[in-house]
Amino acid sequence: MKLISIFNNKGGVGKTTYMYHIANILSDRKINTLMVDCDSQCNLTAYSLRDNEIEKSWDERGNSIYRNIEPVDKGLGDIRSRSPYKINEHLYIVPGDINLSTFEDRLGDTWTSAPNQESAVRVQTAIYRYIKWAAAKVAAEVVLIDLGPNLGSLNRAVLGGSDYFIIPVSPDLFSIRGTANLGNKLVTWNTEWKQIYERWKNNFEVPAGTPSFAGYVTQQHNLRSNSSGMTQGWSIFGTRLEAAIEKNIVKKLEPLNQVIKWQDGNYNLGKIPNLHSLIPYSLEARKPVYRCGYADGLQGAHITRAKESEGLFYGMVGIVQQLIKS
Repeated sequence: MKLISIFNNKGGVGKTTYMYHIANILSDRKINTLMVDCDSQCNLTAYSLRDNEIEKSWDERGNSIYRNIEPVDKGLGDIRSRSPYKINEHLYIVPGDINLSTFEDRLGDTWTSAPNQESAVRVQTAIYRYIKWAAAKVAAEVVLIDLGPNLGSLNRAVLGGSDYFIIPVSPDLFSIRGTANLGNKLVTWNTEWKQIYERWKNNFEVPAGTPSFAGYVTQQHNLRSNSSGMTQGWSIFGTRLEAAIEKNIVKKLEPLNQVIKWQDGNYNLGKIPNLHSLIPYSLEARKPVYRCGYADGLQGAHITRAKESEGLFYGMVGIVQQLIKS
């Protein structure tokens, strides 16, 4: 079983669309897949569940990610064992929770003492330990974790327990500048996690804190294409972004053995399709675009386009399947 985080320190890069469709296609292929929403904005949860189901997961007896680590946050006990929500035979979700943001303060307060205090390390590993339990509960072959767009203590805790991470990016100056911050943080977190791991590895379930960079996926923007078929955003910033990822992430993580070695040396794992006119139907139906049809309000050419959209994700799904087998 592999834990893969979908993460960037910038929002609006197609992260939820990417993850939701990848997870559904994997489940269509009978691969037991667990989605975990660790973004307090809960967009993945809203995409996957009806409002009444979300409210139930937030109830005192609910199974949201926060409800499962709540005793640790409040200092009243350890993680709870509440099963993920079953979407279909091969797809499950641990719902997100807006209260998860309150746990960030607890993580920040206990980080420096984690190498020496068991109570602190229990806080730092709470989400990791629950995810491992939940994955075993549903016999998941892969766990896809949705993280919020920041470099805070919550993402540090979740990434520390991940096997791999994939970065969705967009062709703009903010994504380029953000790669430097991201690379530097990952190097720092490696050093800090190592202290915790070495102290507790023999008598506590602690992750190594060494997630491997698997690559990035690119968002297609609603910009007029130039003569070569490349959107203006990519024609202006594309080459610079690729160079920035190579310099600020790949080169910095290679000495730490935190980079996947792809045979072709290419870390661009694919393009998140531009499905803007179909996404509202998909969100309303709580199903991937390629499953939407007449019953969901689509008509004419939209029907064909929706069905064909599944194939646009195949290359990226293939990459994830390779990671599962690695």
